[in-house]
Amino acid sequence: MKKLFPFLKPYLAPFIGAILFIISAAVINAITPRTEGLIITKLTEDVLAMSKGLEGAGINFAYIIKVLIVLGILYLISTLSTYAASFFLTNAIQNTMKDLRNAVQNKIRRLPISYFDKNSYGDVLSRITNDIDTISNAMQQSFSQVINSVLSLTLALGMMYVINVKMALVATLIIPLSYLVSKFIVGKSQNLFYNQQQALGKLNGAVQEMYTGFNEIKLYGKQEDSIEEFEAINEQLCQTGFKAQFISSIMSPLVSLVSYLGIAAIGTMGGIFTLAGALTVGNLQAFIRYIWQINQPLSQITQLSSAIQSAFAAATRVFEFLEEQEEVKDPKDAVKLTHAKGNVSFEHVRFGYKEDTPLIEDLSLEVKSGQMVAIVGPTGAGKTTLINLLMRFYDVQGGAIKIDGVDIRKMKREDLRSLFGMVLQDTWLYKGTIAENIEYGRFGATREEIIQAAKIANVHHFIKTLPDGYDMLLNEEASNISQGEKQLLTIARAILADPAILILDEATSSVDTRIELMLQKAMRNVMKGRTSFVIAHRLSTIRSADLILVINEGNIVEKGTHEELMAQGGFYETLYNSQFANKEAQ
Repeated sequence: MKKLFPFLKPYLAPFIGAILFIISAAVINAITPRTEGLIITKLTEDVLAMSKGLEGAGINFAYIIKVLIVLGILYLISTLSTYAASFFLTNAIQNTMKDLRNAVQNKIRRLPISYFDKNSYGDVLSRITNDIDTISNAMQQSFSQVINSVLSLTLALGMMYVINVKMALVATLIIPLSYLVSKFIVGKSQNLFYNQQQALGKLNGAVQEMYTGFNEIKLYGKQEDSIEEFEAINEQLCQTGFKAQFISSIMSPLVSLVSYLGIAAIGTMGGIFTLAGALTVGNLQAFIRYIWQINQPLSQITQLSSAIQSAFAAATRVFEFLEEQEEVKDPKDAVKLTHAKGNVSFEHVRFGYKEDTPLIEDLSLEVKSGQMVAIVGPTGAGKTTLINLLMRFYDVQGGAIKIDGVDIRKMKREDLRSLFGMVLQDTWLYKGTIAENIEYGRFGATREEIIQAAKIANVHHFIKTLPDGYDMLLNEEASNISQGEKQLLTIARAILADPAILILDEATSSVDTRIELMLQKAMRNVMKGRTSFVIAHRLSTIRSADLILVINEGNIVEKGTHEELMAQGGFYETLYNSQFANKEAQ
């Protein structure tokens, strides 16, 4: 609650208003049993007077009607107060949850890429949706009831002490006994509720992963394995949920048992006092009502225990996320390159995904403006790592990377990344028109500029053949066009952005020969006049590169043009021949 307060603070006015109306309803609920008792007491007195044959004896209906009118007014005020409390509380809580979701979303933008390498997207999604919804539901359903219960209990006790101190002392014992029972149960169940929320996040992560790779699961016949994995995680959630809910559910009957024993003892005492004339019948009736006003809030709180504990567990996960270590902040005196030339230098760069396991130990490299640099090497050699460092998805642990002589750590990440255009192997298009997806490279571009970019990317003719042309709507995964066509659209997007430096993760292996030729021509068009880094998978596509970097185990083992490297007869030649030996033999 302490961590949640900053999010609640802007809405304190409606929140405090809700509390005041809850107090109003609780006070009225505390008054009504004593007021009802006046009717019972008056009727008892009138009946006794009539039985004794006293002159003028009879039922005082005028008095009873007055009390009933007062009760009606009190009940009306209580109902209106409850309605107003619900309105103001809902307003405050929903706005608080909105701000909390915004905080989580903003936190995502400030987290380093390494966090998402270690945590599943499904689990992060679960914290934004399930966990915050759990907090919201618990506060919405539980908060007013908890406050109302505490007030009702306190006021009921006060009224009981006014009626009879001895009976009130016995009734008071119900509260500490119920507290001890609740504390014991909560101590056992709280960790279980945290485990339940963790298991739910794990389940969401597995589901997200399975549906993302649905086609591959089908392709490789892994349906049974996926079902088994899901069932295992689901079983874990079931077991943790059962333990948490079952142990928590024991609280309510145990607290009720304590309350019923107290009611039995007080009922006996009250009967004796009434027969002895120390207590009126109306006050005994009122006292019994107050006993139920103690039992009811205790029962409500215990019944809400599961929701409250789930909310605390969910809040723990949400605030754990909000307290995750963020990216190093941008410098206040950041340098901005307004007309970048595209000169890139790596100076004695050292980096490892783990501090004690370096991947790159001492990498130095000079890339001049306009050069095409191809990066080749076996899987896991560190090709993608170079790009991650260049884009500051990760920061170097030693040395420096400079663009036009400026250390990239002295630039704002937003300004740095605006210098780059990327065409990746994994295409990303969103639900929207083809024109909107190309425009993503530079918002505000005119239709003519979008078309020109598409022409340079060799995709204009294809777009014109579609039912609605540039206004054709792509579905959520753009599955209504082919992989090669997706790549051409991302190239058009990069052309429209007109970046100083281009990064291409060559992705022609999954397309047919016709589309491959179109992609290669489009890539050549987009690379004209700008510094380009190409992660090469098919070595035949980078023969014309100005510089080829051969990387192995994080270090540049060879560099030069295709002809120079082939003449050296080293690692590059081995890689090249391993790809083309069979083809050349044919």
